[in-house]
Amino acid sequence: MIGHRLTDGMLSVVVGAMAEGSWLSRYWAALAIGGTCLVLLAFAAVVVAKYVRISLNVFCTTPAPVITGGRDFTILRGEEVRFRSFDGTSLRGMWLRASNRPQRKGAIVFCHESASDMYSCSRYARPLLEAGFDVFTFDFRGHGDSSAAGYKPLQWPSDKELADVLGATAYVEDVLESEGRGRNVGVFGISRGAGAAILAASSDPYIACVVCDGAFGTAEISTYLMKRWASIFARVKLVYENHPDAFWRFLYWCMIRLAQPRLRRRFPSVVKALRNMAPRPILFIHGQRDSFIPAEQGRLLYEQAEEPKYLWIVPKAKHNQSVMIAPAEYAARTVAFFREHLAREAVSVNECVGGQTRTGVA
Repeated sequence: MIGHRLTDGMLSVVVGAMAEGSWLSRYWAALAIGGTCLVLLAFAAVVVAKYVRISLNVFCTTPAPVITGGRDFTILRGEEVRFRSFDGTSLRGMWLRASNRPQRKGAIVFCHESASDMYSCSRYARPLLEAGFDVFTFDFRGHGDSSAAGYKPLQWPSDKELADVLGATAYVEDVLESEGRGRNVGVFGISRGAGAAILAASSDPYIACVVCDGAFGTAEISTYLMKRWASIFARVKLVYENHPDAFWRFLYWCMIRLAQPRLRRRFPSVVKALRNMAPRPILFIHGQRDSFIPAEQGRLLYEQAEEPKYLWIVPKAKHNQSVMIAPAEYAARTVAFFREHLAREAVSVNECVGGQTRTGVA
């Protein structure tokens, strides 16, 4: 009896093994494919996690570029005021009034670059004041004499800078209306201030036109920089040289989802804002030798904008240095742009863009 039981048990094991072998032989291909996919997914997750970690650290800690030369201009002084950002933050501003007040042509809100303050408008405002425009300049939060309230400024335009610009334009619009001059304003932004100006123009219908010097989109420049960071930190070129654009967009999406709660702010799309602000005129100015925000970034924004639009790539100019490289032409172009599109004067296209057509590129 015992022998029979052992024989029956061994037979069951053999039959089971044969059945299992039959199942493996039947589905081995599916198992191999599934295992390969799991390995590839695990490898991709490791690569993405590494890139996201590096990108997040650099995004949150990279210092803003600083203009060489420092205070290479005489500071303009005007009437200082306090006003509120859209979220209630206390900000400092200053009115610079046009030389010929009875013939004032309009008001322009100036948005300074990161790591600067409201006095940097002195480098840009004199020709506008002489042409009859009032200029209102202000300190972004965490800059100058505006409240910081625990806020750490970065060079990427966020919803905080957007709230500051909207607070400034609303303040200026109220002053203009109280003076019986209408509510339309122009906006002049530099670098991060330019991105914030575009974001504000998509929300404030009283912004009539925008001048942007060194503008960039957060997503677009971050994707560009991610590729550069990968070439520095990745050890195998094959890992970073063959990723499609969709990979870098996904990487940015992952990184920004982690950065926003860490930094307690959002980073709206400048490109989407450009589309939403149409058809208001915009003038892009960009340095040809800008190594921080390459000129291709300015061209990218220009291509995304709707008419009427203008682009001036300034030869030999680095980041935020176009006004120093070509001061006379810079003054002529910006003054003509605001005369045509804010003051509604009959300015010829050639005068406005230096001999180029409306959509031409100098």
